[in-house]
Amino acid sequence: CSSLAIGTTTGYKLFSLSSVEHLDQVHESNEIPDVYIVERLFSSSLVVVVSHAKPQQMNVYHFKKGTEICNYSYSSNILSIRLNRQRLIVCLEESIYIHNIKDMKLLKTIMDTPPNATGLCALSINHANSYLAYPGSATSGEIALYDGNTLKTACTIPAHDGPLAALTFNSTGSKLASASEKGTVIRVFSIPGGQKLYEFRRGMKRYVNISSLVFSMDSQFLCASSNTETVHIFKLEHLTDSRPEEPPTWSGYMGKMFQAATNYLPAQVSGMINQDRAFATVRLNTSGQRNVCALSTIQKLPRLLVTTSDGHLYIYNLDPQDGGECVLIKKHSLLGSGKTEENKENDLQPPVPQSYAATVARQSTVPSTSTMPGYSEDGGALRGEVIPEHEFATGPVCLDDENEFPPVSI
Repeated sequence: CSSLAIGTTTGYKLFSLSSVEHLDQVHESNEIPDVYIVERLFSSSLVVVVSHAKPQQMNVYHFKKGTEICNYSYSSNILSIRLNRQRLIVCLEESIYIHNIKDMKLLKTIMDTPPNATGLCALSINHANSYLAYPGSATSGEIALYDGNTLKTACTIPAHDGPLAALTFNSTGSKLASASEKGTVIRVFSIPGGQKLYEFRRGMKRYVNISSLVFSMDSQFLCASSNTETVHIFKLEHLTDSRPEEPPTWSGYMGKMFQAATNYLPAQVSGMINQDRAFATVRLNTSGQRNVCALSTIQKLPRLLVTTSDGHLYIYNLDPQDGGECVLIKKHSLLGSGKTEENKENDLQPPVPQSYAATVARQSTVPSTSTMPGYSEDGGALRGEVIPEHEFATGPVCLDDENEFPPVSI
């Protein structure tokens, strides 16, 4: 969650999200109009673009050099693309193509998948666990889990009663979150076993279309946004283990009574009682617009990022200890001249405890005795930067190397 890619009627733009106050535009391309898919390989120079002008063609570019690496055409419109350092996934309505990202060769085609009109699929960003998840049924909430490394089916997860609307892996590929078209319940499963770990209730008053589902990098939080004005953030914790002692109030007493009662109730009933409500929320100024959320650490503090289809990026402070209503601290325009729009309450909250930020920071600085030159996550600005070897799949894409790909013409 360190960069943002947007497709527009005139092309696409790439932004860096290293600061709250300033939104840095990394790249802008107007060569292809009506871009509706743009996926960047982390913070590298590799970007995959699909346009309404040629919706059956995938174009892979090295945007720093301004060169096209390759392009592939498919039998029907491309609905979504996912990629990590090992695999590139192209999802059509009734088939999925798995490419090796080192040389873009097609490794596997999963044919005759259940009709998937929205191109719903998820790929673990951890190339060591290149699991792929997609709907296993068009009428029920069954999840098909596929191992992108071994190219074999891993398992099938009966996640929901109704059809699926959202899927996402955590950063390590050890958890998978899902929501159905009703949007009332979000479930988290262990991967690759498929055991249910958590169940969160977003609300029962109305059905919603969940458009964005994302974990924080440390897997401590899960964010869900929909076509309503409310964004929900859930905390993945075991209530009995990690919550402090309840104060001696009537509600606290009743909570303990319910908790104790679950030991004597059937599993299906106790699961309903144990469902958590949102740890933190955000009320957007608008509703009905498609949006994408991210939980990121910017300037050492946890933030919630919301990008809306009208071309704005909203940045909120998230209190990792107490949750509650998140505070809007910045609003950026993505389509204008890059100038930011100040929020009236643009006062930063007092520094929050560093436990959450420190946890995320530790994940990005894992020590390694084995290093390897030639690839830089900043897209080549720091040429020759040494990156720990654990960051790579076998035989990495060397984007700083002039011969990063063999010539491909299709």
